[in-house]
Amino acid sequence: MPVTLDPDAAAVFKAFLEAGRPPYETVSPVEAREFYLQARFVSNPEPPELKSIEPLAIPSPAGSIPARVYTPVKLRKANDLAPCLVFFHGGGWVIGNLDSHDVVCRKLADEGQLIVISIDYRLAPEHKFPAAVNDVVAATKWIADHAKQLGIDASRLMVGGDSAGGNLAAVVAISARDNGPAIAGQVLIYPAVDFAMKHPSHSEPETSVLLTHTAIKWFSGHYLNSAADGNDWRASPARATTLAGLPPSYVLTAGADPLRDEGDEYVKRLKEAGVAVTYRHFPGQFHGFFTMGRLLPQANVAASDIGAWLRALN
Repeated sequence: MPVTLDPDAAAVFKAFLEAGRPPYETVSPVEAREFYLQARFVSNPEPPELKSIEPLAIPSPAGSIPARVYTPVKLRKANDLAPCLVFFHGGGWVIGNLDSHDVVCRKLADEGQLIVISIDYRLAPEHKFPAAVNDVVAATKWIADHAKQLGIDASRLMVGGDSAGGNLAAVVAISARDNGPAIAGQVLIYPAVDFAMKHPSHSEPETSVLLTHTAIKWFSGHYLNSAADGNDWRASPARATTLAGLPPSYVLTAGADPLRDEGDEYVKRLKEAGVAVTYRHFPGQFHGFFTMGRLLPQANVAASDIGAWLRALN
């Protein structure tokens, strides 16, 4: 599939190359986390003002999970309870944290007029698969169980995330379908859904932009215990026996993204399973653009679109 970057995306990519930042696969996970966080501070747009941002500690069998609760100024309530999006940050299960996606969560809370709870799940390689899965499943269940205390309407509880976070959101939605709690919707922003990595977009030179093909192998090598883990639907939600019964879904993909084709195929499978799907494709953008609203206007378009979808859903 021919891919041409939008002019602003091409300019960002050129600046990235000229900056000479070392590729992720050439540094340690600790160094990669520092580089990633520095880049977010440069590329994030000005955050909207919110009513409150509060820390939250979620108990789990593996210990306390740090989280952050975002409450916008304009909050949609029914019977004094608000909808909630439980958000899982991207970063290949190796990098990223509450701070790297702080502005994204502020924007989603503001645009969606709902509470956003960001989850700081355990990272690899210190905590390999399925530690992150266990954390996000446990956190979502705890939030559902304590919804009223948090001012949340449990019937309007949604999950979402970008990249690896989109993977985790998809996994939580499948787990919740089978074991609870009820999930009202899922937002999957250029999600990783299949560790087979055999779709055409995984080998096209035009898609190896910021998330390169070699970087993906570096991330997966840190996250999975072995290649066999990739066959587990909790790592590759596309391997789930069926996607029937999943909640309404918003899926976003980018043209210059190795994950493009697996996201597109996941959309098709959702639709074939009878799931209501809103699909948005940004052909001239690369993987990771959603967090770059200061540099890429299309990121802000996407955030507004997701916000509108969330408002219409509940």
